[in-house]
Amino acid sequence: MVTHLERCTKRITSPFLTTTMSPQKQPVSYSNILLGACLNMFEVTTLGQPLEVTKTHMAANRGDGLINSFRNIWARGGILGFYQGLLPWAWIEASTKGAVLLFTASELEHTAKVAGSSNFVAGILGGMGGGIAQAYATMGFCTCMKTVEITRLKVAAGGQKPPGTFQVFMDIYRREGIKGINKGVNAVAIRQCTNWGSRIGLSRLAESCIRDIRGLKQDSSLTPLDKICASVLGGGLSAWNQPIEVIRVEMQSAKNDPNRPQKLSIVTTAKYIYANNGFKGLYRGVTPRICLGVWQTVCMVGVGDIAKVWVAKITGETPVGKH
Repeated sequence: MVTHLERCTKRITSPFLTTTMSPQKQPVSYSNILLGACLNMFEVTTLGQPLEVTKTHMAANRGDGLINSFRNIWARGGILGFYQGLLPWAWIEASTKGAVLLFTASELEHTAKVAGSSNFVAGILGGMGGGIAQAYATMGFCTCMKTVEITRLKVAAGGQKPPGTFQVFMDIYRREGIKGINKGVNAVAIRQCTNWGSRIGLSRLAESCIRDIRGLKQDSSLTPLDKICASVLGGGLSAWNQPIEVIRVEMQSAKNDPNRPQKLSIVTTAKYIYANNGFKGLYRGVTPRICLGVWQTVCMVGVGDIAKVWVAKITGETPVGKH
């Protein structure tokens, strides 16, 4: 008799095989564009931006622990300090990157399943493609400017009035051009690719395990609670790539450090961080990053799947990427 654990293990050790019939190709679902934008706006406006600010602060100021980071962020503006960069950059980024992610990932995931991939492999491919698309299509300058906003406000602590956010944007653009406002975009692309490949792939794997444990077919629908539990697991485990995030923050940081190399690439930045902070420095901010990964995955994968079905009932469309 095969145990539930053996069934789950079998799926992990042979993830490229699908046990169900491949779904038929459906028309492109443009409702996923609007849905993705709405979900990402909700995510960033609630817990997303405070966790992003905390994570970025710790990655840029690697001597600060979690408690000191909370204190320093609070000192920069109270509760509003945790929402630095929300307006306009995080909202611009969220409204566009959410649409790109949900649309691209859903289409790629569905196409991979049509080709015979398992939910696990299709989730990884969809997440990787969606992450790369959103990084280069919408996130470059927004992520850069969010990081600048979070790190530059230390100027105010020295008694100087900091310039406005659009003034900073134009100063960077005049000084460094398009490359300047998209600084670190390759690191963002690597992060997003590995982020969403892991989050969606691991979430689908967790869903498959839940179905195996309950004796359900792999094309059976799960309860909302099951979806959320799978998303929590996928989001939490996706923080393995934290070194990429710390490198990205350092490349985009506006803090002054005379010891930092003038021309930063992914490799030179990694060497600089390791030389100054050791291996642990590459994992600074991993705790808020795990929390952020969980929250983003719950919103975009768990709630996203539920919302696709809900929207389909209203529009009469067959939901693409439904699980």
